[in-house]
Amino acid sequence: MSAVIQKREDNTTVAEQSPQEIIAWAVAQNNKAIVTTSFGPYSAVMLHLATRVKADIPVIWIDTGYNTLETYLYAEGLIRDLNLNIQVFIPTMTAARRSALMGGIPGVDSDLHSEFTRQVKLEPFRQMLETVKPDIWLTAIRKDETEFRKTLDVVSEGPDGIIKVAPFLNWTEVDMEGYLYEHGLPQVSKYKDPTKAEENRECGLHTTDYSI
Repeated sequence: MSAVIQKREDNTTVAEQSPQEIIAWAVAQNNKAIVTTSFGPYSAVMLHLATRVKADIPVIWIDTGYNTLETYLYAEGLIRDLNLNIQVFIPTMTAARRSALMGGIPGVDSDLHSEFTRQVKLEPFRQMLETVKPDIWLTAIRKDETEFRKTLDVVSEGPDGIIKVAPFLNWTEVDMEGYLYEHGLPQVSKYKDPTKAEENRECGLHTTDYSI
């Protein structure tokens, strides 16, 4: 287990800190920290707070190529307004070509769905890991989103020994809404993850060991 995690064995203590304190602790480890975003609902909360702690923190976007028009416009607005140090990773195959070969976006019950997820999300994420080589991964996942996420800790070990830090793990949707309102931040109007059929489904980023 990572030395950083061993230092923070008392995850209960970490969980009691505010998201800003958790982010500040994470970026102060003298390691290479990144924050990931999907530019989905409440993405502005993490991006606003993370850049307040470290203005130039690398922001990683795995753009599947299947986002809605509103999502792309929302993303461009946040990139501009928060002056994000954005790094975008995309699949090696275009969405148009994949849709032709797979007959559109495969449903979750299709035999093609796992391969679709690998191509549009897991493969670009693996490319990011190999290119950026981060030490700390800040993620905005919350316990109230899925059953799986209820089992997670604020600080854990991620792929390739990365330290995964979830500052908002114990926040609720109400907390996120409050932060948006307090800071006058925008919310995306229409968002859909092509690797999910339902919001309470995992997309694979937090359940995969990336040995692909």
